[in-house]
Amino acid sequence: MRRMRDDSVPRGAPDFTIRQMMVADMPAVMALEKQAFKNPWSAELLQRELQHEWSTILLVEEEREACAPLLLGLAIFWIVHDEVHVLNVATAPEHRRRGVARAVMDEVLARGRSRRCTLATLEVRRSNEPALQLYKSLGFRAVGIRPNYYVDEGEDAIVMVLDF
Repeated sequence: MRRMRDDSVPRGAPDFTIRQMMVADMPAVMALEKQAFKNPWSAELLQRELQHEWSTILLVEEEREACAPLLLGLAIFWIVHDEVHVLNVATAPEHRRRGVARAVMDEVLARGRSRRCTLATLEVRRSNEPALQLYKSLGFRAVGIRPNYYVDEGEDAIVMVLDF
C-alpha cells in the first residue's frame, strides 16, 4: 500500500539563493558539471560564456551554517534580441527532485520577461524524461527534433519553445 502525501501540510518554496557566476566560482562549477554530465562543459567554454555580454550563468546555492554556500545547480542562457536561449541546466545528482532546476528556470524566464523577450528556446535529450516534464510544466512545447545533436552518444535533441 502506497502512502499518499499529506496535502494539508503547507509546502513553501525552497530557500535557494540565485546569483550570477563569477570567475572565482569556476572550480565549484566545474565540479558540478563533472557530477551532472558524462560530457561536461570545459573550463574554456564556461570562461568564454562569462565574457559574452549576451550570456548569463546563474548559480543556485543553499546557505549552510558556518560554511560557504553549497552549489546545487546552474543555468546558462543567452538573451539575444527578443529571445531567451537556454544552453545548459545542471543540478547536482544528490540534490535532484528538490526544485533546483525549476527555481533557476523560473529566474531565467523572469529575466527574459523583464527584458521583453517574446520566446524562449532550448534543446533537451530525448531520453531526459525529468527535464522534458519540467519544461512542459513551465509551458514549453516540442517543435522539432535535432537528429544526433548529442554526437558523443548519438542521441537526438527535442527542440522546445515557450511563447511569453
